Amino acid sequence: MSDLFGQDIENDRYALLLNYPATASWAAYPNTQKYFLQDGSSESTKTPFNKICQKEPWKNLAVLGDRLPGIVISPPHPLLMQYWQDQFGFRYPHLEKLDCATYLDDLSQSDRIDHVLTLFPFDHLHPEKHAIPPDTHYHLLSKATLAKLGVSCPNYHTYFLDQTPLAAISFPEQFPYLIKTSHGLSGEGTYIIRNKSDLNYCLDELKQYLKIRLLKTIIISEFVKHEVQNYCVQFYVSKQGAMTLIGVTQQIVSPEGNYLGGIIDYTYDLSKFYDMIAAMGSAAHQQGYFGVIGFDVLEDRDGQLYAIDANFRINGSTPLCLQRHRLTAHNKAIAKYSSNYTMEGTLDSILSTLKPALDNQDFMILSALEKVKYGKIFTEIYGIVAGETLSDMQHIEQSLHQKGLQL
Repeated sequence: MSDLFGQDIENDRYALLLNYPATASWAAYPNTQKYFLQDGSSESTKTPFNKICQKEPWKNLAVLGDRLPGIVISPPHPLLMQYWQDQFGFRYPHLEKLDCATYLDDLSQSDRIDHVLTLFPFDHLHPEKHAIPPDTHYHLLSKATLAKLGVSCPNYHTYFLDQTPLAAISFPEQFPYLIKTSHGLSGEGTYIIRNKSDLNYCLDELKQYLKIRLLKTIIISEFVKHEVQNYCVQFYVSKQGAMTLIGVTQQIVSPEGNYLGGIIDYTYDLSKFYDMIAAMGSAAHQQGYFGVIGFDVLEDRDGQLYAIDANFRINGSTPLCLQRHRLTAHNKAIAKYSSNYTMEGTLDSILSTLKPALDNQDFMILSALEKVKYGKIFTEIYGIVAGETLSDMQHIEQSLHQKGLQL
C-alpha cells in the first residue's frame, strides 16, 4: 500500500491512522460532534473495539509496506507480526503505537507527523492535521454525494431531517427500495425495504439514531432489479489526478446486506469499468482528494452498470487486490478474502497446523485475534484463500476446513 501513497508523501511527514472513529461508550474520542457516523443505533449493537481498533487495522497493516508509517492504538500479536514479515517481506520500521486514551491529542500536537491519512474524519483530530480536509472528506463519504460523481447510479432522493422530519416523508408505496443513512459503517445504516415490516424496523432504527443525535441525512433509493453481479472497483487517485487501478472484486454479502468479503479473478478484463473510474477519479481530484477509492457496482442482466456506493478510503478487500503480483507469480489467478474465519486454538497452534498451506500461498492471514468462549481458546481470522481456478480455490478452502478452519 505504501507504493500507492509514495508518489504523494515524499515531501511531507505523513502517517496512516489505521482505525476508524467510533461513537460507542468505549471510545475515548467519540465522533459525536460534527462528523457523525452510523455504527449502531444502540450501545449493544455498536461496532466493537476489537473490530474497529484491532482486526480491521491489522488487516491493512499487514500489507502497508515500509514507506508509509502506520499508527495503531492496539498492536497485533508479535507472532502475527513475525508471520507478516516472513510472508510479505516488510519490516514495519515506522509503526507508531499510541495510547488509545490519548492518541488523537498526541497526533494533534505531534511535531513528528504533519499530516494524518484517515479512513474517516475524526472530530477530535485538529482539522489541519487531516491529510484530506475533513469537511471535504466527510462530504465525499456521504451516500448523498453519489449522484454528483459523474457515474450512473440508481435514482434516489435525499432528505435532510432537520428540514423534513421522518413523519413528513412520503415513502414509496411500491417495494422493494432502499433507505440509507448518510454515513453508515460496514453495511450498518443500509436497509432493504421489501415490505411494511422492513419499513417499520428501519423507522425504529432511524428514530434511535435521531434520539442519540447521530443522524441528519437519509436517502431513499430505487432498488436495482435483476442483479447478476456485485462488484467493488478500487483505484488510487494521486494529488496530480493520475489514476492507478488496484483491482475489482466480486463482493460476498449476507442476505441482510452485510459485507463478508470478496472474490477476485486477477485475469479478468476490467475495461468496462474504465469510464466510471475516470469520472469518479476526476470528481474526487477536483475536490482535493487523493488516496484509495472503492465504489460498489451492480450489473443487471442487460449489462447495465449502476454505482450504488462510493468509499473514499481503503476498502475491505483492498489487501486482496494488492496480492495480484504475489499470487499470479505462484500461478494462482483466483483468490477469496473473508473477514469471518475462525479456528480453535491459539495463533501459535494455528500457524503450526496451517504451515503447509501458508508456505504454499494457499492461505494468507491478514488479521488474527485470540478469544476465549466457554473456557475454549479460538482465533478470529481475516484471510485469503487462493487457487489456480475457482474449483481449485474451493477445494483448498475445503481442505483448510477439514483442518479446522471454519467459515
